[in-house]
Amino acid sequence: MNVSVVLFTADLRLHDHPPLRAALAGSDRVVPLFVRDRGVDRAGFAAPNRLAFLADCLRDLDAGLRERGGRLVVRSGDVVEEVCRVAAETDASEVRMAADVSGYAHRRERRLRDALEADGRRLNVHDAVTTAVAPGALTPAASDHFAVFTPYFRHWSRQRLRTALGAPRTVRVPDGVGSGKLPARAGLPGVSEGLAPGGETAGRRRLTAWLRSGLAGYADGHDDLAGDATSRLSPHLHFGTLSPIELVHRARRAGGPGAESFVRQLAWRDFHRQVLAARPGAATADYRTRHDRWRSWRTARGDIEAWRQGRTGYPVVDAAMRQLRYEGWMPGRARLLTASFLVKTLYVDWRVGARHFLELLVDGDVASNQLNWQWMAGTGADTRPGRVLNPVTQARRYDPDGAYVRRWVPELRGVPGGAVHEPWRLRGPDRAALDYPDPVVELSEGRARFERARGRDRPHPA
Repeated sequence: MNVSVVLFTADLRLHDHPPLRAALAGSDRVVPLFVRDRGVDRAGFAAPNRLAFLADCLRDLDAGLRERGGRLVVRSGDVVEEVCRVAAETDASEVRMAADVSGYAHRRERRLRDALEADGRRLNVHDAVTTAVAPGALTPAASDHFAVFTPYFRHWSRQRLRTALGAPRTVRVPDGVGSGKLPARAGLPGVSEGLAPGGETAGRRRLTAWLRSGLAGYADGHDDLAGDATSRLSPHLHFGTLSPIELVHRARRAGGPGAESFVRQLAWRDFHRQVLAARPGAATADYRTRHDRWRSWRTARGDIEAWRQGRTGYPVVDAAMRQLRYEGWMPGRARLLTASFLVKTLYVDWRVGARHFLELLVDGDVASNQLNWQWMAGTGADTRPGRVLNPVTQARRYDPDGAYVRRWVPELRGVPGGAVHEPWRLRGPDRAALDYPDPVVELSEGRARFERARGRDRPHPA
């Protein structure tokens, strides 16, 4: 009997899963395997919200496999050791898995390949499973990756993507393969109260609703904070319960400005992955240094805590940070303006903010999180490193009536209209009645500090 092991990582789905389909086509039996990687715990990436979402994903994946006659095998420990153990137990000839982009994933893949080959087994790694275009597929003439998004997007848009695969009808698993218990969300400490459910079933339901009623208005509405007009599919892309290739195909079939804008965001996701694949050090070090002398936790502790708790005195910043804590998620515009406030207005090291986001974001991953933070800090791929997002200007533009602020900052619900964005301007008893702090810093003071620190760079307010 010919057996293959399919190692699930960030591809927790049955639809459009090339490693699984290839294994089913070439083997009599397949072991769908997920290893709870203790290296993730040691690296500090086992955040409660992602663990809870992961538990939903694994239970849903197991249910889908059981409907097809199979089941998910779950192990815990070192990935290389556990995969080799399962391969030996089942006398599997090969292991198949999706490619990933982080330095940790590359090291894990090399270790796994060496260990399997020492036992006479093969490792087959499939590209374009967690991305629409594989990280190394597009390169400029003089470099191993694109450092600027616009030329990357031109090339990316011309790529012919493979056809999305359907889910298999039958999955047959060898008898007697031992498995640990599936994790459960219930009882996990520190999970955000409003965290959305995970799993392929929930993801496909969300995708169907989004294509029907959200995609058409995405171009005009995705920055509308109160309108909540983003797709909210990023957690499903992060855990791979949805295929980015399927999303591109389905959006393009729908057509229109909304689809074009949405596909562009999927290209940004691939762009960051090809940067990180080529420069894994960008996860912790400046991609393009500006020789910043950032304020540290020690020198800016009070400001950092105010930002983390949503008590900066700037309502739109505080609303976004409170949404993050409650939902484990926030829209892209909110991420940009809160990041700009921390790194440009408070002049705090981008790594402080990136770490906090990874502690809470259900879709937090190294490529998108770290490189978006670097983009806003001006140390990444941004061609305008001096850009500063003014929180008041941003609030007036993207939350003109203050509905988003009132939703998340209940202390300000009684402040009418656009006045909610500048509560410090209220006078007398109106201001005294608010249990809300004054701004932690004047915007002009923060801008002047940033200008002095950057020297030759002059910020461009946006």
